[in-house]
Amino acid sequence: MRYRTLGSTGIKVSEIGFGAWGIGGSKNGDVAYGPADSSASIKTLEKAYNSGVTFYDTSDLYGFGYSEKLLGKVFHNDRHNVIIATKGGFTSLSEKEKLSPEEISKSLHTSLKRLQTDYIDLYQLHSPSMDELSVTDGIFTTLDTLKKSGHIRSYGISVRSPDDGLIAVKEYSIQSIQVNFNMLDQRALNNGLFDLCSEYKIGIIARTPLCFGFLSGQYSEETQFHPLDHRNNWPKNQIKRWSDGNGIFTKDINYPKGQTQAQVALRFCLSYPNVSSTIPGMLKETHVIENVAASHMGPLESDILEAFNEIYHNNTFYK
Repeated sequence: MRYRTLGSTGIKVSEIGFGAWGIGGSKNGDVAYGPADSSASIKTLEKAYNSGVTFYDTSDLYGFGYSEKLLGKVFHNDRHNVIIATKGGFTSLSEKEKLSPEEISKSLHTSLKRLQTDYIDLYQLHSPSMDELSVTDGIFTTLDTLKKSGHIRSYGISVRSPDDGLIAVKEYSIQSIQVNFNMLDQRALNNGLFDLCSEYKIGIIARTPLCFGFLSGQYSEETQFHPLDHRNNWPKNQIKRWSDGNGIFTKDINYPKGQTQAQVALRFCLSYPNVSSTIPGMLKETHVIENVAASHMGPLESDILEAFNEIYHNNTFYK
């Protein structure tokens, strides 16, 4: 495993991180990737740790706290050997975000209990509306207070869109941005967010590196997902775009041989030094083995990277 520094925080993170939404399963009614087997999730977390994965990204929303509980159970004895990022402020897919200083502080302390720790390495506001953020007083004063007290080491924002990322970087004193970025969604690269983050020394966490699994080559527009899988909520034409799009990237170019499609997709994200870590979801030990191997392979060759960029500019994969 290779490691990178998270922006100007001084915190070292594994470049392949662990996206922990999926392990929250459908506990307490959350809609993620369907039910998850807790024993399998624990084994997967242990496998990741033993494979050099040190960065774990979760939220109080994932399984409505269950993902955090699993991380706490697995890592409470090895807490200082892992970097834990969690999020707050977005407590339901149907309710208004809770961003007041009181609610953020309460959310943080509840997360600390579930994670069985007394500090969070990276605390992130979870998909806040930029309009709501601009009119809610005291949020960043509260985060600064929590940082001074030692409850958090750094803070950032997990943004809804790359354009929101531009606003967040320019308007707020944050140290990290979490944003969608993959071969089928290169908006964060093209709208200037990557360059802006470099200028401000802000770490980028690339989420959805496999585009909800479609860049693994394991799904098509005909795939029947579990009723509690969030992919059922995407329009059929969007699912088709992603499914068809994956095939475009594997056709008629010098596609890397001897690698899985998922590994190539991860290498694409890691080909950009601006990215501190990319966080694929992992539900099985085999996912860990496959994903971690991508780190050893290094960045994509420049000609392949250029071909992937050209394919993206000549097609529309996201609407």
